[in-house]
Amino acid sequence: MHLATDVLVIGSGGAGMYAALAAARAGASVILLDRSLIGRGGATVMAQMTVACALGAEGPDHWTHHLDDTLAAGRGLCDPELARILCEDGIACIRQLDEWKVGWARENGHIKQIDAPGHGRPRCVYVDFLDTGPAVARTLRTRVIRTPQIRRIGDLAVTDLVVRGGGCTGALATHLTSGERVSLAAKATVIATGGLTRLFRRNSASANMGGDGYALALRAGAALVDMEFVQFFPIGHLAPRLIGMDPIMWDPFRYKLGGRLLDGSMQEFSERYGVKEDGQYRLPRDVATYAITREVEAGRGSPHGGAYLSFQHCSESKLREAFGPVIDRLAANGIDLTRMPVEVAPIAHYHMGGVRVNGDMQTCVPGLYAAGEAVGGANGANRLSGNAVTEALAFGRRAGERAAQHAKRAPAPALDPRAVGQAIERSRAAEAAAGHGNPAHAIAELQSIMADDVGPLRSERKLARALQRIASLRAAAGGTAPPVRGYDPQRLDRLDLDNMLLVAECVARGALARAESRGAHQREDFPDTCDEWRVNQLVRLRGGVIEIERVAAREANPGTDATADARSEPD
Repeated sequence: MHLATDVLVIGSGGAGMYAALAAARAGASVILLDRSLIGRGGATVMAQMTVACALGAEGPDHWTHHLDDTLAAGRGLCDPELARILCEDGIACIRQLDEWKVGWARENGHIKQIDAPGHGRPRCVYVDFLDTGPAVARTLRTRVIRTPQIRRIGDLAVTDLVVRGGGCTGALATHLTSGERVSLAAKATVIATGGLTRLFRRNSASANMGGDGYALALRAGAALVDMEFVQFFPIGHLAPRLIGMDPIMWDPFRYKLGGRLLDGSMQEFSERYGVKEDGQYRLPRDVATYAITREVEAGRGSPHGGAYLSFQHCSESKLREAFGPVIDRLAANGIDLTRMPVEVAPIAHYHMGGVRVNGDMQTCVPGLYAAGEAVGGANGANRLSGNAVTEALAFGRRAGERAAQHAKRAPAPALDPRAVGQAIERSRAAEAAAGHGNPAHAIAELQSIMADDVGPLRSERKLARALQRIASLRAAAGGTAPPVRGYDPQRLDRLDLDNMLLVAECVARGALARAESRGAHQREDFPDTCDEWRVNQLVRLRGGVIEIERVAAREANPGTDATADARSEPD
């Protein structure tokens, strides 16, 4: 089957849907495709908590204050232009969603804003503490359905981008239900496939967050940046067993009620790592992850290999006032927070790296754009709490607008038959590569490799071992597989394994090269942060070989704080 459009958007989470809406609003015809159901995969639909935005509704604020906090969290590695777009453009996106009736929580007639770690003032909006992401996704999905210029196609897994004359002219995909090939010609293509946290054994991601967008971009000739920076959410639920609730649900509890982090002896330990909390939620995510991991390694962890999170200082009435029926859902899981702590531990949650783009969300490949978590650079070495959904919306809107503008200048979409043929052959080879053995088992083994050796605490020994094990896993996956017609549940596993092995190697090689500790990247053998490592690492694929180049991190504009103070009135 062959399809043609002005703008092709790959991925239908928050960034992809907003990109499709923006492109359609700019006059482009759009195909929005996803390997799962449209608008029901990706990370946005799973986000339960808050969205950072300098509305100035709760008190004086300005996007430049938000930018200052974002740059501080990024430990000197943020791309200041991308960070600015996130903070400035996010305001209009949040207000647009308000007009679309997303249901932001309100107080005294204005959108309610609350504190979150790393922010200098109340700045984060929410729908409710367990439904913010689903409400955003539902609102965007409704708008997409009502936009006739957007054609929605699910169950399509993109296997390759097609490049002709140095520019991206579309993609090749496989229909998962029938096994048929589908070619898609497009004047402009947007990668909005999310991050890579599925690479790790414990993760908070959707099943389709294995980094396939990164692999697509690399093979098309685009560069990746900051691949070594994986954010581990420090207090992912560990024990007792929790059914039907998100493992990262404890964050709003902790910052609203001052949940206490305790070691295995029920003693607070944050002061050992430079921050005395005094009942407040002050630890940045990278510091909290480091602290919990260190406590466990030192033998001071909780029974299941994490730390205790206690709300026993809170009365039942206080808990119910803050979280209402959520308390009953916890009780159904046998959890009474007034009588017992829960165990928490770091869980792979977000990726700061990704596809390198400019301020138009355009890669170095003409006609190829990226949006949302697929983009690298805005968050530097560590993402500020609440920035993820804001990034998805702001980058999605800009990518869609710029892709539509490019499409107006581009010739009619067409695919080079030779390029399509080469992409088909590469795709067939990739599917056949995992023919011997169980690809799902190989994915599970890769997740263990990444968790054990490329996790929150790294070293040269661990990273070298990870690269060796990844190479062995790739070699063991070789062989041939007979062609399968129709629905083949292993087809997607084979495609995923091929992409995940490539992206995992990028992460491990970037982490091995960075001989320092900074933000979410912590090296046991290089514990200090070094000025000479204030660089971004670019990753490219040349002749099938991963190459890494260091470039100096861009400086933020001087005088940002003074500018912010001069413009601190509510926007």
